[in-house]
Amino acid sequence: MLTINVAVLLAVIIVVRLRRRTQARSRNDEKLTVLIVLVFGIVVAPTAFGQGVLDIVGQMVSGINDSSR
Repeated sequence: MLTINVAVLLAVIIVVRLRRRTQARSRNDEKLTVLIVLVFGIVVAPTAFGQGVLDIVGQMVSGINDSSR
């Protein structure tokens, strides 16, 4: 039986949707893309990969914040 990881499937859908030209997107299409990205974030967040991304982004933000002082 074939199993599909939901996070990988959503990532592929996001890449395909974002490769389209901006002028060809409707407002509803943009809203759907945002919804898919939010669901992807919720699916990935509790994983080790999601925690690693959170740590990296947190370090970048603190570095930028410290450099601005």
